[in-house]
Amino acid sequence: MNQTPPTHPRADGAGRRIVAEAHGIRKRYGPTVALDDVRIAVRAGESHALVGRNGAGKSTLVAILTGLQRPDRGVVLFDGEPAPGLADREAWQRRVACVYQQSTIIPELTVAENLYVNRQPTVRGRVISWRRMRAAARELLDEWGVEVDETVPAGGLTVEDAKMVEIARSISRGTRFIILDEPTAQLDSRAIDRLFTHVRRLQRAGITFLYISHHLEEVYAVCQVVTVLRDAHWITTAPVGELGRSELVQAMTGERGAGAVPGFGVIRSRPADDAPVAVRVDRLSGPHFTEVGFTVRSGETVGLTGLAGSGSRQVAEAVAGLYRPDSGRIEVLGRPTRPGSVASALAAGVGCVPRDRHHEGLVPELSVAENASMTIMDRLGRLGVISRRARDAFARRTITGLDITTDGPAQPVKDLSGGNQQKVVMGRALANDPGVLVLINPTAGVDVKSKRALLAVVDRARAAGRAAIVVSDELADLRTCDRVLVMFNGSLAAEYSVGWTDEELVASIEGVGTGHE
Repeated sequence: MNQTPPTHPRADGAGRRIVAEAHGIRKRYGPTVALDDVRIAVRAGESHALVGRNGAGKSTLVAILTGLQRPDRGVVLFDGEPAPGLADREAWQRRVACVYQQSTIIPELTVAENLYVNRQPTVRGRVISWRRMRAAARELLDEWGVEVDETVPAGGLTVEDAKMVEIARSISRGTRFIILDEPTAQLDSRAIDRLFTHVRRLQRAGITFLYISHHLEEVYAVCQVVTVLRDAHWITTAPVGELGRSELVQAMTGERGAGAVPGFGVIRSRPADDAPVAVRVDRLSGPHFTEVGFTVRSGETVGLTGLAGSGSRQVAEAVAGLYRPDSGRIEVLGRPTRPGSVASALAAGVGCVPRDRHHEGLVPELSVAENASMTIMDRLGRLGVISRRARDAFARRTITGLDITTDGPAQPVKDLSGGNQQKVVMGRALANDPGVLVLINPTAGVDVKSKRALLAVVDRARAAGRAAIVVSDELADLRTCDRVLVMFNGSLAAEYSVGWTDEELVASIEGVGTGHE
């Protein structure tokens, strides 16, 4: 890890102890530069925000700060001492802990067992002392103000309480530096307020936090310092009170005020106002969104975006029949669809690229032909018997039309690259000649060439008179759109026509200037 010799605990110019720091961090994964000369210094007792758009390098930096990855170059120090070797997990756990968005609590175990998993107190070094473990757990929870019953199964805890148990478990191992990774992603507003109260109280007790969030309003609510990463580079570190919200968005996007972002491909005219309505969403409500309504016309591409938890993905999944709302109405090409019914959406004329091709989009062991033709199997034969010849002929047309690199229709889809797998999913979405496309994260995890090819499909669909809903937080995906709808905390918060800037759209997505600050 290119470590420097041990030193004494370091302090900044104001005499504040530096708990954790990284300097000159560089990390590559093959040809991809994940971090390039990145630095950060976190001081004792503060909440230090780490922000940046997707792909900025936040997750890689966290992996290095927690000893899960070794940097190619650079140094990591804790209290002025070099970081332990990667194999010494116990030493890392004494210095730093990370509470991830996805809980690491074991639901079948009690709270006490989760707090002391793999380090239970024993009698004579052999037999676990359950009484001592419960007593120690109760003392720990009381000391740090975590109001849960140590004897209950942890699977029954609220998300908020589970996070506090994870924090208490980290503290019990001796660490006083805790990384919170998107801690509010699954919390409602009241739970968020309570979590912030806990964080502030723990800060006063000497706990230091590195706080990672896409929600900029949280940075201003609970953090004192912010570091911005962009495109694998360190951009700035500043006191939160000295960095305005617009300046913070500018640092994240690299855009300074002016400069419209053109749409993808050729300049195009807006669909006619009297074009038929292809999708009508009316007063749609569910656990993730409330009273959402909008229309999409034939020949129009509408982007739908928002932070995790905004409800944007679930609204699009409702149009595709993948998600059942509690109330409201969806019409596709003038035809009401049954809530939560994929079959109804398909029959009405919806084609869908789901958000995760690995778990929702593909059957990896099946062939390209079988995956691409799943939605039209009933058309490829008679009396319920599929014609292999017809299926393979359809697959060849799809391979040619989408420029899929493959050995042929019979090749297992698992053997394709990520970009070509996504093209197979797109081909299946187009198979039934849909009037409406619902595309959820359509370019996630693909190379630049495949991304351009997939976005070109959206343009061709629009030119053919299809309506499309594109759900993404990737700005390049949204540039294909005639309009972009921004959701925030389950509601439609803003709408942008072609010509939006990175700065204004990201600000709206982050809740800056939308009335939700």
